[in-house]
Amino acid sequence: MGALLAVYVVVALVVGLGGRRLGRRVFLVALVPNVAVLAWAAVHTPEVLDGATVAEGVSWVPQLGLDLDLRLGALGLTMTWLISGIGSLVAIYAFGYFGERDDLGRFAATLLVFGAAMCGVVWSDNLLALFVFWELTSISSYALIGFDNRTEAARNAALQALLVTGAGGLALLAGIVLIGIDAGTYSLSALSAAPPTGATIPAAAVLVLIGACTKSAQVPFHGWLSAAMAAPTPVSAYLHSATMVKAGVFAVAVLTPVLGDAGPWVPLTVGVGTVTMVWGSYQSLRHRDLKLVLASSTIAALGLLIALFGIGIPEATFAAVAVLVAHAVQGVRVHGGRHRRPRRPQRDLYRLRGLRHRLPVVAGAAAVAGASMAAIPLTFGFVGKEVAIEALLHGSGTAAVVLLVALVAFSAMTAAAVWRFWQGAFTDGPPPPPGIEVREPVDPATVHTPALATVAPAVLLAAAGAVLGVVPALIDPLVSAAAVAVDPTAAGYALHVITFGPALALSLAALVLAGGLVAAARPIAALQQRLVRPWTAATAFRSTVAGLLLAANAVVGVVQSGSLPQYLGVILVTAAVAPGLLLIGSSWFPADAVWAESPLQLATVVAVVACALGVVLVRRRFAAVMILGAVGYVVGVLFIAYDAPDLALTQFLVETVIVVAFVLVLRRLPDRFDIVRWRMREAWQIGVSVIVGVTVFGFLLASGGPAPQTPTDAMVARAGPDGGGANVVNVILTDIRALDTLGEITVVAVAALGVLALTALLRPRRDGDDAPSGTEAPAAAPPPFLDAVPSSVLDAAVRVTFPIVMVLALFLLLSGHDAPGGGFVAGLVAAAGLVLRAVAQPDAPPLRWERVDLLVGGGLLVAVGVAAASWPLGTDVLDMGAVSATIPILGTVKIGGALVFDLGVFAVVLGTMVAILHGLGRRRLPGPPGTTPTGTAPPLRKETSP
Repeated sequence: MGALLAVYVVVALVVGLGGRRLGRRVFLVALVPNVAVLAWAAVHTPEVLDGATVAEGVSWVPQLGLDLDLRLGALGLTMTWLISGIGSLVAIYAFGYFGERDDLGRFAATLLVFGAAMCGVVWSDNLLALFVFWELTSISSYALIGFDNRTEAARNAALQALLVTGAGGLALLAGIVLIGIDAGTYSLSALSAAPPTGATIPAAAVLVLIGACTKSAQVPFHGWLSAAMAAPTPVSAYLHSATMVKAGVFAVAVLTPVLGDAGPWVPLTVGVGTVTMVWGSYQSLRHRDLKLVLASSTIAALGLLIALFGIGIPEATFAAVAVLVAHAVQGVRVHGGRHRRPRRPQRDLYRLRGLRHRLPVVAGAAAVAGASMAAIPLTFGFVGKEVAIEALLHGSGTAAVVLLVALVAFSAMTAAAVWRFWQGAFTDGPPPPPGIEVREPVDPATVHTPALATVAPAVLLAAAGAVLGVVPALIDPLVSAAAVAVDPTAAGYALHVITFGPALALSLAALVLAGGLVAAARPIAALQQRLVRPWTAATAFRSTVAGLLLAANAVVGVVQSGSLPQYLGVILVTAAVAPGLLLIGSSWFPADAVWAESPLQLATVVAVVACALGVVLVRRRFAAVMILGAVGYVVGVLFIAYDAPDLALTQFLVETVIVVAFVLVLRRLPDRFDIVRWRMREAWQIGVSVIVGVTVFGFLLASGGPAPQTPTDAMVARAGPDGGGANVVNVILTDIRALDTLGEITVVAVAALGVLALTALLRPRRDGDDAPSGTEAPAAAPPPFLDAVPSSVLDAAVRVTFPIVMVLALFLLLSGHDAPGGGFVAGLVAAAGLVLRAVAQPDAPPLRWERVDLLVGGGLLVAVGVAAASWPLGTDVLDMGAVSATIPILGTVKIGGALVFDLGVFAVVLGTMVAILHGLGRRRLPGPPGTTPTGTAPPLRKETSP
């Protein structure tokens, strides 16, 4: 299964890169992965129908439960047939639908990515992996819906779909996390075998249903599906008939055995599904756009599926699978006619006239598919709805009765909407109700004859619905197996053509009611026009987004006022108050607190307090920075007292580099702080300081109590056997928690790129920058890194010291796995050496090689490469191996993945520090050359001392 997903991705790259050359033929190439999945599904269908499952697993991060476990059951097999089968037909349809365009490669590639994501959703046996594929469907559908991005309607529809389904995805993730925490596993098969029953499961059920309802366009989240009809018709057919909207239905189906016993599950699924079913079918009687009529009928059908899967009745589960297949088979989409002059398809059912004579094959296919949607006997749609009615007749309770009544009403309105659709598209059309203005009808002679590629998929799907309606036994084994996979008690049911009884009577009553709706179509349409709708899904969405933007602007107006002290105050108060509330009312002050274990600790505390007071009291900026750095150095002494040389070394180096950075900035500022009288309105700064200080002090005391066992105990025990190193700190960073380190250096790399981007805005001007175009500016040397007078003594000392520092950095890098050191410390040492050289040689940059971004990017690439190397080796991610060899003179030399990973960390840290120092050292105020020489301070407003 993983190989099939890879085929999708590879072919997507091929068609995406070769789209311009292939033209419309990209859709024929796009058939390859769909056909491959169809062939694979055909091979495995017999064993899956016999009750077996096809499983495949790739271990990713087992400690976090991130494993790519794929599993093909009967329901997944059913969805696979629909995804790849209809995906193949849509590719053929798109081949005839589109003309020659330059962007078809992008469209076909996105369509394949979406197909791969949908396969991942229905194959995933891990809820976290399911969520990843789930979000990928939202992202790819955004690109597909907004494919015609030159039109405002397509852009707005794509954004609406992304926001609604993306918000639902976050709710789904929260529900998945709650389930995993309660059950201790994210495996779907394990959860189905032993459903969790914790106190958080009801909340998880609600969150999961929110995610499913947004994806499957349930009320009140249904507006995005109607808006998405602005997309090209192949997108409408694939995403909104057979696949994407069924992802939510699939989630409800597979999680009903897990969450079905949770209190809110059945009421919510039945309630939301019933409301959606009735509202969608009513809307299908109101729209005049043919695609919106079909979109509303799709929304209604999705509501029926959600309710049938969620109600928990075995026969209803069987009926839900049958309706699922029937709705997909009915997925024919007729885009009406197409003018020869207007480029957009014409879909107004009041303007189309007599197209059944111009398009007889299309009209026939639409009639057969419409008959199945209307549940006419001897169609597969009738078979599915008949089973659903029987299931609800046999059910008990209020939910079954309410759903049965809604199902009859839904069937009647759907049948009436189907006739309204076919009448408007292929006959002379219904007369418009009073008050509706209609432009001139479309002349059938101006409608082009569709290509065979656009008609064949519709004919094939319509024929499949007709054949399965007469011989449902062809699909019965698959439907039965899928139902049993969801609910083992759903065995023993079978599809039938026609069975005389109450179910048939209700089906016929629905058709009679549909006939009445058709007969009263004109007065009903007039009544709908007079009804005042205070809100619609579109207006609700726009109002919600507008309200969020207003609230965001109000918040930004307060917290982003342009005042740096206010920024810091908001950040510090948020960071202190939010967790500080947990300390209120708790016994956070330990009774057996030890204030100091040795005189050294007491002395360091006194020194830290003294330095902190000195920072506030001194009047010179440089002195304040030096004293602030002294605080860090004294804290490093505490690390030495606790036998933590790695931390102490890192602390000293970080403080050194920070002090240098401060100095580079302070040289642009006045030497002294201005003395400003204290004002009452600045009392909030003292309040913020007190709150932060008390909260930090409280948390330090609360976390300082004795613990029977800490996580570090296990890491210390594992450092030697698992990590192969004696330095526990480095083993944790490069082996045990290497994934955390990878994330951290990614953040550091992003920060480095941010520094480069910001300092590029203040890049020093060179002579001739303002020279007219066409003239060659004279070359000029860059400004010095530091405004210092070169010293021969300092230069000589640095020439001797610099190689020693760099050798020390190399030694710390190579020996860090077994002795104090590592890539982070080595990077800081090397950066310190470069700073020394820059001070002694101010005309030269810290790093001779100017491409710091390549150094940072190369280091990150090395670290990621070590992580990715686990795939071909078949090991866990960042599972570091090592090779030892005895070399004459040198002795035993050990080289492993941890060293290579640490090399990437070294490069990222070194590049980041050089980027910061280079940017600050080269900083030059903007303005014409010569107006503000480097080293002079610009006029600044008065500041208060810190």
